[in-house]
Amino acid sequence: MGSAEVQGELWGRAPQAWADYQEPQMRPIYEVTLEALEPLPGKALLDAGCGAGLVVRLAADRGAIVSGLDASAPLLAVARGRIPGADLRTGEIEALPYGDASFDIVTAFNAIQYASDPAAAVRQLAGVCRPGGQVAIGVWGDPARCQTEALFARLRSLAPPPPGTPAPLAVSDPGVVEGLLEKAGLILEGGGEAPVSFRFTDHEQAWTAHTSAGPLQKVIDIAGPDAVRKVLHHVLEADRKPDGQLRQDNIFRYVLATKP
Repeated sequence: MGSAEVQGELWGRAPQAWADYQEPQMRPIYEVTLEALEPLPGKALLDAGCGAGLVVRLAADRGAIVSGLDASAPLLAVARGRIPGADLRTGEIEALPYGDASFDIVTAFNAIQYASDPAAAVRQLAGVCRPGGQVAIGVWGDPARCQTEALFARLRSLAPPPPGTPAPLAVSDPGVVEGLLEKAGLILEGGGEAPVSFRFTDHEQAWTAHTSAGPLQKVIDIAGPDAVRKVLHHVLEADRKPDGQLRQDNIFRYVLATKP
């Protein structure tokens, strides 16, 4: 069973909840990355790991000719309603179903860490990019600046990964994404970051939002919903802001590279 089959099933359990509650909160990192990739009008852009299609929609609004790929057919069904006529395919990021040099721009947000081989995934991103084109990868930022890391740490205690398994967010460590891009034959061009806050009106909305993500579903499968709900409630209460908001403040970052 490939990573796409595993991740597609996990991420496809609550596609509309992801699109309604969690994906929109990622918009700041999407916007700042697309701004760095301008000008987009007329450019062929692929978003690998496109989920419910927000990046594809934003890129289309900026004039790009858009395509998207995701492991989850249910998420792509939501995306098709947002971007009628876009080329949206279910597939594997480690075996992209496109010819070499098909796109001017290739993006991947919060995606390569779910591949069984992130290096192979980045090589695929580079392969479908045209010479002179750009690849942009977005990942979580420094864990010390991400309040949601406390949730991840507690979840790891509920469902410890097998010994020797790479941490899902290990690609966020300094230099990791940069190294993968360089090994794929690309030239680093810099990057940036954006604040991404997860805001919830109440604990029920937080539960709906967080459990729309594949990693939470995996922990629920192992530890059960009651244990996960208890952890989520405790972490969010610990982070409750002085004005009463249930909010976790995080940093996401992106890295840009050019194909020679």
